[in-house]
Parts: sequence; structure tokens; C-alpha cells
Amino acid sequence: GKRVERGHLHPLSIAVQDIVSIFSSLGFEIAEGPEIETEWYNFDALNIPAGHPARDLMDTFWLLRSQKSQISNLKSQRLLLRTHTSPVQIRYMQNHQPPLRIIAHGKIFRYEATDASHDFEFHQLEGLMVDKDISIANFKAIIETFFQKFFKADIRIRLCPSFYPFVEPGFDVFITCTQCR
Repeated sequence: GKRVERGHLHPLSIAVQDIVSIFSSLGFEIAEGPEIETEWYNFDALNIPAGHPARDLMDTFWLLRSQKSQISNLKSQRLLLRTHTSPVQIRYMQNHQPPLRIIAHGKIFRYEATDASHDFEFHQLEGLMVDKDISIANFKAIIETFFQKFFKADIRIRLCPSFYPFVEPGFDVFITCTQCR
């Protein structure tokens, strides 16, 4: 008989590899950052003020002082498990000048009730493009190309303006059905 190979990549790992490969082929660099983050990078540098609902204990895993002491170079700063991948963008922009074209992906953590479709740990992917003459048309073309490559199909998208408290402008992205078109 044929020997069955043991072990395989997790479906999420495969999807992340595909996503990274697609964005790399579109000229994006992959930016990474720490999962344990400072309050400054996670909130202050992103203009999320003290008292904002995003900082609420209900959403954020703050680390206790005893946990901070184990990370010697960050003793004086409040630490948390990052609640989004936007701090990666801040860190990248500190060391690079425009034009920029990056994606930041990774695990993020939010103190949420868990059920079959919600967990306190999940993955997020976000992109940043800074250059002269960048517009929503660039965003639309990149997102449409991404979905076509990801689903290996002729996907069309529709952008609908929508409100998101941390993004301006914000859009919902709808794609054609991969089965029935």
C-alpha cells in the first residue's frame, strides 16, 4: 500500500501563506510586530484617547505589573496583548519613508465572550499604502485583484460606504459568489 503522510498545515496557515504570497506579488512588503504591545503603540500613536471605548477593560487584555517585570526594557510602560495590527503600521512608519506599501498580519486578542464563532484570539490583516496620487480607485483595484487571485475566479467587487469608528473613509466590500457568479 501507499504510505500515508502524517501531519499537515493548518487551513489557517495555508490561507495566510496564500494571502502573503498574493500581496507580495502585488508589490507589498510584509510587516510584523510584537503581540505584547505598549499602550503608546496600540492606542496613543493611533489617536485613540484615554477613556475611549476601545481601551475598555471589556475589550483589552492588560498585563499585570508582575508580568511587565519579566520584560526588562518595557518596565515603565503599560503593556497589553495587541487588540489590532495597526501598531505594526506605526512601527513601520517610524523607520521608513513614503512611498509605503505594506500589509500587517498576525494574531490579535480581545477580551470577548467566546462561542462557536467568536474567540478571544483571532487573526487580522490590514494594508497601508502611502504615495502621491493614491485614491480609492487604487484600493478597489488591489482588493479586486486580491480576491480574484485568492479564489482563482473572475471575482467582481462592490464598495459600499460604511461607518467604522477608526477608519475614514470606510467601506464594506462585497464580492460576487464564487459558486454561482
